[in-house]
Amino acid sequence: MKKYVLMAAALLAFGLASAQTSNEIVTKYNDALAALQAKDFAKAAPLFETVVVEGMDSEDNTVLNCVQTSKKYIPTCYYMMGGIAVKKGNYDEALANFSKSAEKAELYGDTPAKTKANTWVAKVYMVQGGEAFNNKDYATAAEVFAKGYAANPRNTEMALNLAMSYCESGEYEKGMEIYRNICNMPADKYAEAIAKAKENMALYTNNEVAKIQAAGDNDGIIAMADNMLASDPASALAEKIRIQAYNNKKDYAKVIELGETAAAAQTDEDDRSDVYFILGAAYNAKEMKEQAIANLKKVTTGNSVEAAKKALADLTK
Repeated sequence: MKKYVLMAAALLAFGLASAQTSNEIVTKYNDALAALQAKDFAKAAPLFETVVVEGMDSEDNTVLNCVQTSKKYIPTCYYMMGGIAVKKGNYDEALANFSKSAEKAELYGDTPAKTKANTWVAKVYMVQGGEAFNNKDYATAAEVFAKGYAANPRNTEMALNLAMSYCESGEYEKGMEIYRNICNMPADKYAEAIAKAKENMALYTNNEVAKIQAAGDNDGIIAMADNMLASDPASALAEKIRIQAYNNKKDYAKVIELGETAAAAQTDEDDRSDVYFILGAAYNAKEMKEQAIANLKKVTTGNSVEAAKKALADLTK
């Protein structure tokens, strides 16, 4: 009988200890909640985290409710601390807190809170990289913008600046990858950014082609175009620069083989006319007069119009 009395006493002591622990956790939760309401986020966050750590294995429903609510408020506290730091211009502190908010939100399965925090991570990196970008220190800017882009790839201003920074610092392929990512975003929502990305892709690709042409490396241009088409089979720019490179090599058979596909890929009438001019010239070089005339007649706009007229006049004498 004595043995059972001792066991009952032990169980009673355990029950009292558990109740005491539960009360302590609830007290900490209430202290955290009071700090949150007072906007003392730096005090509230660690208290909420303590509630989660100490209460997660509790069997007390009140404690478990405190734990679940604490998980909701922890990302909020760090988010608010990030906002306060931004207002003070303390960007490193802001990044630390916004990043912590995103990290905790992910840990607790709060996707909207994670997205919200990462949006601000990207914005802060945008500010931090802006000075280097404006000073044309593109390598430094790219390093900073890349972190912001990783946090929020849908920040198209960030993405465009990152792509430009890569291209300006000699990392053409990295820049093109970012531009392609922008172009693959929903057109109805990001039309302006997509248009700018396409414009810059053409600019930097033409610059890259000019460098390779200066070295007389037409095969290098063809390889570059093939790589572009591997990533984007519908790339009008890649089709155009590839056919130009084959034309520069005087590989007229290849120009003829690829010409119609290249022309059909063009979305700009000037570019389509340029391709038809190259194709017409290739047929002419192969002494295929009828085909040459047919293609030269399709040159209706752009810089090749006068040259096409002259070629037609010579062919129809």
